Amino acid sequence: MAFLLAHLSDAHIGPIPRPSLRELAGKRLTGYANWINKRAEAHDMGLLGRLVADMEAQKPDHVVMTGDIVNIGLDAEIEAARLWLSGLGSPEHVSFTPGNHDAYVPAAVPRIAETFAPWTTSEEGAGFPYLRRRGGVALIGLDSAVPTAPFVASGRLGAEQREKLAALLDKTKAEGLARVVLLHHPPHRGGAKLLRGLDDAAELEAIIARHGAELILHGHNHKISLHRLPGAHGETPVIGVASASAKAGAHYPRAAYNLYSIEREADKISIAARSRGLGADGETIEELDALAL
Repeated sequence: MAFLLAHLSDAHIGPIPRPSLRELAGKRLTGYANWINKRAEAHDMGLLGRLVADMEAQKPDHVVMTGDIVNIGLDAEIEAARLWLSGLGSPEHVSFTPGNHDAYVPAAVPRIAETFAPWTTSEEGAGFPYLRRRGGVALIGLDSAVPTAPFVASGRLGAEQREKLAALLDKTKAEGLARVVLLHHPPHRGGAKLLRGLDDAAELEAIIARHGAELILHGHNHKISLHRLPGAHGETPVIGVASASAKAGAHYPRAAYNLYSIEREADKISIAARSRGLGADGETIEELDALAL
């Protein structure tokens, strides 16, 4: 029987609670100004709720959320995001990887790690990369979120995560599992605009080329996308998803989520992908174009 995986990202839960002057020190000041001037009008929490309801109606076996659950990393934001993620399902049913907005300032990093630990803890224990085995699928979560300077939204995995990832890819392949790698930033060179990409994308590409993976999922760019990376035994699809709360008329594509049907047939793993999201009328959640893998 096929395993149905739902993929959300970049919810940008709002509105941002009114911060104190102390909380606006550093990068948060520019981020809050950006929210007031642009992002607040682009993201709709009512739409996010309708999108989630539509996703739940598809009855996925598991849900992954690939980051940017908050905006500027305030404590009050993080708590609101925790409540929202709890509403998607139990940590057994939902997995999370953080994005650059979740690590907006250094002080937010430990708070995010502690708050969302139930959705990132694996059979191997706490920390990244995590491994969660679900229905013949190995969900391998990476943390690409690092604090950066104002106007920079890049990410980085680091040597320790990359080394552990390589070992997990080999281990789960030997177990016969479909390996699905999760992270916020696009994993490939040129996957995002200048100052927004993954700093060690070349090293990650080399790991996939040597060890392979069946699927890589990311967010960050606020659009549905399909790329392919050379793998150990053929190409690995790399799929991005739109922001889950983007209104019609925003400066990026309308809200959507992706669904992946993963099935093992004898010695072959087959994956089919499709998207559902906000239609051109700005109201209806509908089936979008299928992704040809």
